[in-house]
Amino acid sequence: MNSCELIYFCNHNRNKMVLQKIQAKVGNYLSLVKFAHTIFAMPFALLGFFLASSNSLDAISWRLFILVLVSMFLARNAAMSFNRWADREIDKKNPRTAMREIPAEIIRPSYALAFCIANALLFIVVTWFINPLCFYLSPVALIVVLGYSLTKRFTAFSHFVLGLGLALAPTGAYLAVTGKFNILPILLSFAVLFWVTGFDIIYALQDDEFDKTNKLRSIPVAMGRKSALILSFVLHLLSALILILTGFLGQFDLLYWIGLSIFSILLFYQHFIVKPMDLSRVNLAFFTLNGIASIIYATFAISDLLIH
Repeated sequence: MNSCELIYFCNHNRNKMVLQKIQAKVGNYLSLVKFAHTIFAMPFALLGFFLASSNSLDAISWRLFILVLVSMFLARNAAMSFNRWADREIDKKNPRTAMREIPAEIIRPSYALAFCIANALLFIVVTWFINPLCFYLSPVALIVVLGYSLTKRFTAFSHFVLGLGLALAPTGAYLAVTGKFNILPILLSFAVLFWVTGFDIIYALQDDEFDKTNKLRSIPVAMGRKSALILSFVLHLLSALILILTGFLGQFDLLYWIGLSIFSILLFYQHFIVKPMDLSRVNLAFFTLNGIASIIYATFAISDLLIH
């Protein structure tokens, strides 16, 4: 190997190592904010966007579409990184969460907080380019999505605050297009509120004993597992009923109703696989079923809008 080949080989390996480090860092932060969980709210945000666009005489603004996606991404990054920073000591004590990025010392707490602040500021900046109403409401949205992280310290209704944070998605996207409120996106927001609250109660069943020991508030702690599951079922029933009402008021056609039917089946199936004394399939109920349900419902509803 001559000197030129040796220099090329060294530079190539150095660049490869730098790229691998960057990929690892990006992967760590995507894991910190649970990027995969974007599938819960994002489909409803897209539905809110296309619902507003379908009611407009103007062509779909793809610039605005990108801005909505970016703002959703930034707000969620801020919320999740703040949650991980605020809960770092709690996560360290809990065997289920001890290997998260901050307690496992993969990401420093100060870096996570800086990441949160940067995303929050960028979120506000992006809303400036959407419209004045979204810009003025952006601090309110941040208060809700960041404030959730502190609520389980003083109220069992923290699940509803989480639901409210995700419920902002369809109405926020609708406001981005129209700059005004409408009953349909508000109904979608209530459906998301009850849907998310319901499945977060199921997810919280895993930590009820830990929460009791550490004086943290949750509905499973306050009501017990059986009653918590009943409340979760009622909330999911309310969510389905609201989406039925949305279908009628929005004069949707067949595709919407097919999507809603599949969504409802998946929604209620999780209540058959999670039992008070058998939590082995909580993750299946929490992530897989709800994630698939969200994507299917929104896909069919948006397709219905675009066709008609």
